[in-house]
Amino acid sequence: MRVYSASLVLPITAPPIPGGAIAVAGGRIRHVGDREWVVHELRARGVAFDEVHWPGVLTPGLVNAHSHLQYTGMAEVGRGSYAGFDDWDDAFTPVYRAGHDWAQDAAAGALQMIAAGTTAVADIVTDVEAASALHDARLHGITYWEVMSWTNAAWAERGRAEVEARLDALPAPPGTGLSPHAPYSLDVEPLLEIPDIVRERGSRLHLHLGEAAFEREHGNAAPWQERRPASFRALRDQGFGTGATEFVDELGVLGPDCHIAHGVYMTARDRATLRARGTTVALCPRSNAVIGLDEPPVAAYLVEGNALAVGTDSLASSPSLDLLADLAVLHRLARAQGYANRDLSELLLRAATLGGAHAMGLDTGPARTGYLAVGAVADLAFFDIPVSEVADTIEHLVTGGAGSAAATLIDGVVRSASAAFTRETGVSAHD
Repeated sequence: MRVYSASLVLPITAPPIPGGAIAVAGGRIRHVGDREWVVHELRARGVAFDEVHWPGVLTPGLVNAHSHLQYTGMAEVGRGSYAGFDDWDDAFTPVYRAGHDWAQDAAAGALQMIAAGTTAVADIVTDVEAASALHDARLHGITYWEVMSWTNAAWAERGRAEVEARLDALPAPPGTGLSPHAPYSLDVEPLLEIPDIVRERGSRLHLHLGEAAFEREHGNAAPWQERRPASFRALRDQGFGTGATEFVDELGVLGPDCHIAHGVYMTARDRATLRARGTTVALCPRSNAVIGLDEPPVAAYLVEGNALAVGTDSLASSPSLDLLADLAVLHRLARAQGYANRDLSELLLRAATLGGAHAMGLDTGPARTGYLAVGAVADLAFFDIPVSEVADTIEHLVTGGAGSAAATLIDGVVRSASAAFTRETGVSAHD
């Protein structure tokens, strides 16, 4: 048994605990509360323990709800500035086609995430060499095999068998799922059948939605379902202005077992559809800015009550894999868009922990994560943030916490520790 105490503990599903502690044994959380109470309970039961104290903040491990770890070696693309999705894709494609050691790059990205306090990831894999990144790094989360560029004819010939074979080959743990890339990169038949493949297995879906301006609703949004087009692009070619969110919803893609990434080009009706289907949105604001997209409607999502998570995307479109850097941008955007409530930082921290776990179905069950509670897995993150009044400390963590991760534990094992953390506690990282 080990007790981890900190000047401020943030359980997420319970009130903040100044001078709090959690007790960990066997990779699970055994007690959460005020340090004096936790220590008293253990001593009263005759349980031997040692204590690690950190004079900063302790939170659940961060959950990165949208990433492509295999693109970690493509940072040259992410350092650019683009005028929209097509412009970015023109820069991305030749670098991608030049070839990379996808396994090595994905492994390097996983280590960067762990060092930044991340313990669970939604990782989209395009090349099979990168498929074991989460498994090898012993990160929680889901590995999603990306499915794209299938026409109706090719899918009818061999699509389902090929995709199921890819899904079967993904290493587990962690969980596995499918990522139909985007409404515009697949014809209708694969978009109809991929959710069935996933749901028959009790797995998960994740897709890019509302990332390209091409997807937004415009002009003629008249009923189109009676003469179902071959694809979303065909729908547009026929003159319909139906948005991509309505399109995939009509095909049955959305649901509580599905979460989407980006959600930039979303109308109020689109956002209501996501709420009605129980579909979480993983916001990736730094990636959007690099690509040159509009701002995501952060304030509207918050006011209307959409389920939110946060993702870094990849180094091919983002400056780093530090999730707290995206929280700082979301905080700034929400304030600029008129969100004035005092709970902003608390809500964003929730999105980066419990929100991401919920997006992947990891917030319930025996391996639950994303919050600090008895029975949850001991996924923890310590941050080198000075502790003052609780609300001010949480705001400091959200708006200025990038680069402040001091230690990361996954399943109760210290996987990353800063020099300062080791000096203060005597604990270093080990496998």
